[in-house]
Amino acid sequence: METNEALKYHENGRPGKIEVIPSKPYSTQADLSLAYSPGVAQPCLAIKENQADVYRYTAKGNLVGVISNGTAVLGLGDIGPLASKPVMEGKGLLFKIFADIDVFDIEVDTKNIEEFIQTVKMIAPTFGGINLEDIKAPECFEIERRLKEELDIPVMHDDQHGTAIISGAGLLNALELNGKHIKDIRVVVNGAGAAAISCARFYLSLGVKKEHITMCDSKGVIYQERTDLNVEKQEFAATTKLRTLAEALVDADLFLGLSTADVLSPKMIQSMAKDPIVFALANPNPEIKYEEAILSRPDIIFATGRSDYPNQINNVLGFPYIFRGALDVQATSINEEMKLAAAYAIAQLTKQAVPENVKIAYKDSTISFNRNYIVPKPLDQRLISHVAPAVAKAAIESGVAKRNIEDWDIYRKNLEKRVKREK
Repeated sequence: METNEALKYHENGRPGKIEVIPSKPYSTQADLSLAYSPGVAQPCLAIKENQADVYRYTAKGNLVGVISNGTAVLGLGDIGPLASKPVMEGKGLLFKIFADIDVFDIEVDTKNIEEFIQTVKMIAPTFGGINLEDIKAPECFEIERRLKEELDIPVMHDDQHGTAIISGAGLLNALELNGKHIKDIRVVVNGAGAAAISCARFYLSLGVKKEHITMCDSKGVIYQERTDLNVEKQEFAATTKLRTLAEALVDADLFLGLSTADVLSPKMIQSMAKDPIVFALANPNPEIKYEEAILSRPDIIFATGRSDYPNQINNVLGFPYIFRGALDVQATSINEEMKLAAAYAIAQLTKQAVPENVKIAYKDSTISFNRNYIVPKPLDQRLISHVAPAVAKAAIESGVAKRNIEDWDIYRKNLEKRVKREK
């Protein structure tokens, strides 16, 4: 994409990508007296008496804060809070169009963990949920952990868990296609940042055995004797004689790359076990080019983070609907049960017949569950009515929901109405 085209898109008309629109009448004096003084005093007093009424009388229950300090923005690195704002606005746009969730983007000018945490805590009453975004590792782990402990609304760092959930769904389907059992597979993770660590943790929840995971960073295999490991890397330090990525990949069943371009060779893929799964998720350029990977062997199942190749591991398949489900039952957190429910729902949807409008949108009449289609397409409008209810149910069943849903069929229909777009 040309630079000028992108800059014009963000500049033309009203600068930026999101705006605030009134949701109540405002054309008469009576409307204004209800919207502000004196009528606004009544909901204020009601909330003073019962703070739960804030969900009845304000937008809190449908409002997510997308919050960053700009220290790990896309593949651009630490570009600062101001330069991160276009990305945060973009995240707000995705929340709105895919799940009808409103967003305020908040850019926080600090790299200090404690300052960041305290800032988010002080503004948290505004929101029904917090989406942390583009915060570098290892600080992001502590920030998310503390905020989840100290706030009573859902908090999720999407850079960590979004990739884990979507790639987890893809992994479940890839294993179904190649006939392997998740408890038996050997996994090699290349990269040890926020997303890689969270993917490895999530795969454990799905059934991968910890002793079957080998993690590599820029210095090679992460093993017990290394003295340069942070706490998160120590969690996956292996007892092994393997030292290089090439050595680790011999007879491996899954390669998960969240690292840099062109670190994986066809020869490395050829050394993997039968029916290898290769998730090369470095963006915009994967660890190995699609064409090279596909030509390396005929039994490969291959995915990237790119939209121009099959099997895009795209976070937008998850975060809008995870927050939608969490908000709709006023969940106090997004827990492991909710994340697992999302992954299984995404995996199951992939195996259903693909609607014609999705095939038309992607100009592919052959889309169906196979090695080139292991996760749904982002424009599949069924995602909201499959993933959000699964997340909401998991929240209720795991005891973190403050609100119940009585009629799930009506709930699903209302979800579909929220995002119904012209075909």
